[in-house]
Amino acid sequence: MSAATSTEDSVNPDTPRTAAEFGTNSADSGSERPAVTIRDLARHAGVSTGTISRALKNEPGLTEATRQRVVQAAHDLGYDFCKLRRKRIRRLAFLLHRQHDTAASSPFYSPVLHGAEEACRARGIVLSFLAVGPADGLAEQLRMHAPDAIVCAGFFEPELLAALRATGKPLVLIDMKLRGYSSVNPDNHMGGQLATRHLIKLGRERIAMISGPLSHYSVRERNRGYRQALFEAGMLADPRLDVTVADGVDLETGAYEAMQTLLDLPHPPDAVFCYNDAAALAAMRCCLAAGLSVPHDISIVGFDDIPGALLGHRPLTTLRIDKKELGALGVELLLHDAQEPAPPVEQVAPVELIVRASTVYEDARRRPHD
Repeated sequence: MSAATSTEDSVNPDTPRTAAEFGTNSADSGSERPAVTIRDLARHAGVSTGTISRALKNEPGLTEATRQRVVQAAHDLGYDFCKLRRKRIRRLAFLLHRQHDTAASSPFYSPVLHGAEEACRARGIVLSFLAVGPADGLAEQLRMHAPDAIVCAGFFEPELLAALRATGKPLVLIDMKLRGYSSVNPDNHMGGQLATRHLIKLGRERIAMISGPLSHYSVRERNRGYRQALFEAGMLADPRLDVTVADGVDLETGAYEAMQTLLDLPHPPDAVFCYNDAAALAAMRCCLAAGLSVPHDISIVGFDDIPGALLGHRPLTTLRIDKKELGALGVELLLHDAQEPAPPVEQVAPVELIVRASTVYEDARRRPHD
């Protein structure tokens, strides 16, 4: 048995004190509530003060059950977590959900990871990458890597985030937003508006959207921007033109099938905004296979400006995101939160409309801000 385990399991012989002994009802006690100390927590949880200190600072050498018992004791007694001086972040875990660890998602998340890696290298922080899912034994993986802080990129189930948050480690979300968590996101809503306004200005009258899972914050916001732009232009949002990639299929197949569904309508669209570039390129292939000319018969807009956006039949009009900057901003926000525990912060990074040949004729190119 290691020394850490031995210390962890040593029970303090002092009698545990209850929350009532700390004057949780100041109205009844008639005096201010006394400050709860590390020794008080040790007596209440039945462990040593060393164990309390390691648990509150998320240091290695404890079982997760013991760590949770200490955190619960701190909450029960009203311990002031602001008194903790968090140690300097030396190791950071960059977590990507397994559903994003694909060839289709890599052109977006790889630059985000590289941006985070460069920011860590500049500050002497060691970054480790983990592709994880709900059934991957996350607690054990984190114990092996022993990070001081965590960055989560892309969609994560709320239950998985709650488990990560329970570790007490500083945590920041990139490309996802959830109440109570610090996050960094591109301006997805504005991007959806810019894409749709661009198509409206081109004179397109039946503008469709191909969305991914609306449970994803970024997709939901892009769809909301699309709808708002139609509303502001006084255009009817035909529900038949708003389609979602089917569950259980890969992105390219799902987007191709979604585009085919739109083309099979009695009155098919003359433009389509896709929730990302991979979906837009698949939609373009479907249109070309159907004998349509892009952009003469139909204009197509994507989102993200991945390298492949320039490699399609027509270079793709898209919304550009500085993906490396997104990763760097996540690290910056994480370091700020670690030094000064404060309410969650939500940062929004700008997006830029890049106009290419998938929406305008070669001889009618206009500058992005036009």
